[in-house]
Amino acid sequence: MRDETPECLRCKRRMSLGYTLSSDQHKATRMIPFWVEGTPVKSFWQGYMIKNRRVMSTVTYRCEKCGLLESYAKAQG
Repeated sequence: MRDETPECLRCKRRMSLGYTLSSDQHKATRMIPFWVEGTPVKSFWQGYMIKNRRVMSTVTYRCEKCGLLESYAKAQG
């Protein structure tokens, strides 16, 4: 994904940069989701195992007209 603002796939309008926010089950911790390579494998202590997998932060764009959300995994660096 280049650094330019994408165009909405649905209505071809400009999209605004933003992010999605999630929280833990007690709503005490707010987190920006990550993309993790592969299929999810549950872990008793940590929710899901991510050892030896690529993990990337995500950015999300929202269409200013129709509200479509489009997310991209961005490599750290």
